[in-house]
Amino acid sequence: MKAIVFHQYGAPDVLKYEEVDKPVPGDDQILLRVHAASVNPLDWHGMRGKPYIMRVASGLSQPKANRLGTDVAGQVEAAGRNVTRFKPGDSVFGVCRGAFSEYACARESALTLKPDHVTFEQAAAVPVAAFTALQGLRDKGRLQSGQKVLINGAAGGVGTFAVQIARSLGAEVTGVCSTRNVDLVGSIGADSVIDYSKEDFTTSQQRFDVIFDCMGNHSLLACRRLLTPTGTYVAVGGPNGPLMGPLAFWMRVLVFSRFVSQTMLMFIANPNRKDLAYMGELVETGKVSPVIERRYGLAEVPEAIRHLERGHARGKVIIAVRA
Repeated sequence: MKAIVFHQYGAPDVLKYEEVDKPVPGDDQILLRVHAASVNPLDWHGMRGKPYIMRVASGLSQPKANRLGTDVAGQVEAAGRNVTRFKPGDSVFGVCRGAFSEYACARESALTLKPDHVTFEQAAAVPVAAFTALQGLRDKGRLQSGQKVLINGAAGGVGTFAVQIARSLGAEVTGVCSTRNVDLVGSIGADSVIDYSKEDFTTSQQRFDVIFDCMGNHSLLACRRLLTPTGTYVAVGGPNGPLMGPLAFWMRVLVFSRFVSQTMLMFIANPNRKDLAYMGELVETGKVSPVIERRYGLAEVPEAIRHLERGHARGKVIIAVRA
């Protein structure tokens, strides 16, 4: 089978489109015939081995695992002997390792059935970005119907899901994005949109119950001033320093939270089958529609990651493994 592999850290040129052995599923795994995958920042961080702190786990001088890709959608090719929820031919989506390939193995618990009226590409756009938006707003931000939420970075992969999920929860949504994305963010459900090239959102006179920050590009003190007395600031992104990445920013959030009355926190999403199925229902019913900016073939993964690295992708970037 064909797959994207890499044997050293570096720029997208280290990624190679090669013939490799088809994986064999373990007892609790499923072998997927991959139809589509999507690109996440995790992929280019893994490719470059940056921030350097991640190399403690991934390999100091060269990667221990040479495959990329986490979000996946496809059909069950074969199942391990302990698998009970799926059978060959089932269409599924979820997370795995090595999704940038024609076949990949995934744990049974990391997948759910793909709704019939959702395409493989739409399903592949969902997992990591939607987990982050859903859990950040619902579980950490405790966003309720009628509350006001500001989403900084509303046009990105996580942000486009956050706008729509917040609307589905009944919140009043303000999105922050660049000029070229104002219409997009409004079209997916934002009640108001702030163009950051023309206005600093931290000078707004509004007060928000939740700030969902995908960027981390403003001072915590300025963001705190926008919160209601019982408001919550949720950081899901931050400046990517070469050593610690967003961890340094997240540590500042944790320290700052000790000195203010509002809740200020950061978090990393926890993939789980229940939330995956919930997002599938939202997409199937039209309450959430994945925003797909570009599609690339499997051999074009290096260019797809290069595009995402530039930092101006709108919504999700899809790898169409089987057009």
